[in-house]
Amino acid sequence: MSMTLRMTSAILLLSLFSAEHAALPQEINGEPLPSLAPLVKRVAPAVVNIRVSQTLESQSPYGDEMFRRFFGIPDAPRGRSREVASAGSGVIVDAKNGYILTNHHVVENADQIQISLLNEETLDAEVIGSDALTDIALLQVDPDGLTDLPIGESDNVEVGDFVLAIGNPFGLGHTVTSGIVSALGRTGISRNGIEDFIQTDASINPGNSGGALVNMRGELVGINSAIISRTGGNVGIGFAVPSKIASSIMRQILDFGEVRRGLLGVTIQTIDKESAKALGTQVDHGALITGIEPGSAAEEAGLRVDDIITGIDDQRIDNNRELANAIGLKGSGDKVEIDYVRNGQRQTVLAELGQRLVQQIVGTSGTNIHPGLKGAQFATASASSTRGIEVTDVEIDSPAAQRDLRAGDVITAVNRQPVQNLQQLREISSRNRILFLLVRRGDRQLMIQIR
Repeated sequence: MSMTLRMTSAILLLSLFSAEHAALPQEINGEPLPSLAPLVKRVAPAVVNIRVSQTLESQSPYGDEMFRRFFGIPDAPRGRSREVASAGSGVIVDAKNGYILTNHHVVENADQIQISLLNEETLDAEVIGSDALTDIALLQVDPDGLTDLPIGESDNVEVGDFVLAIGNPFGLGHTVTSGIVSALGRTGISRNGIEDFIQTDASINPGNSGGALVNMRGELVGINSAIISRTGGNVGIGFAVPSKIASSIMRQILDFGEVRRGLLGVTIQTIDKESAKALGTQVDHGALITGIEPGSAAEEAGLRVDDIITGIDDQRIDNNRELANAIGLKGSGDKVEIDYVRNGQRQTVLAELGQRLVQQIVGTSGTNIHPGLKGAQFATASASSTRGIEVTDVEIDSPAAQRDLRAGDVITAVNRQPVQNLQQLREISSRNRILFLLVRRGDRQLMIQIR
């Protein structure tokens, strides 16, 4: 057979093979192909699109005073504002009462919130409560004609489980993507948040925030919250707040009107190999207790300064961040089993967590206080042992973050003037372009300059 004939035969066979396999078969071994369509039809009506409107003060591109003076540019006009809109997603979890779970960052500082149902009906929504540290918010709308999504047990989720992500990516409306659970217990995604993320490769893009992560039983197992991406688009690494955390935050908001987060009452620092060598201990992981608040859960349980906490409820603790997450995800009054090392001896104690008393006040965004505090959220600390203003959240790469302001910091003085509430902070900030914040961070004090 000639070379030309052999090539012609091969091309003919390839063409026949391609034609046979151009379309998917309707069935395999007499069984119809599996489809997610029935599942999507059942759960999609419970996922809503969210449109948020807010008014922002206009900023001059020549906002720096020294820059304007040097180039002879007139002072920027004040008092101008503009309305901006953003999009996100939400999940109806209680149709009878009109409750919707979404992300805190989706509705933060919103002036008006509207949700759109799958049938394109639009409803006004209001925020019932919100928690920046877990990035969960609870909304309420008129409950007529709603469909809700049952909340599943996120503790039963395993790596490799198939999941659906449903939301409003790039404002395109109800969109469904599929993937698997890639990892569990992810932390360190947000520098200041309390985290225990489900990682998935189901496509999550801007606008999916607050949407549903659904298992194959049609249950809500997570609230889609964040992505890792250099471009802002999906690269197969998305994160969802587990439904266990979201439902716990919702229940606390409904029961108490606030989030009552557990408090152990310790200041801590990470134990690594280098610090373990300096301390002469064989324990090379965990969180060293460097301070204990009088009357706290830690003191009541008999913990002492110099104890090294290595586990909470059978969960290994490698560093201070993991301990803060483990306690922060508990509620006040919860009992936790603490594994620790004292003088080389491993011990266990049961502690009943106290309550982290923080009075949330409307309008505490740093944007409304001073331009250099943009990206930070504040609350007046009401615990008797914590006088000052607590930083409750700091956005990554914001002006506040760039000045190294961190969640958990307590501001005790501004420009050498003691401050105990937000009104005092506003008054001093209104009179000064430069602020010197005296900050208590754990067991130390530092001065932070804000411009």
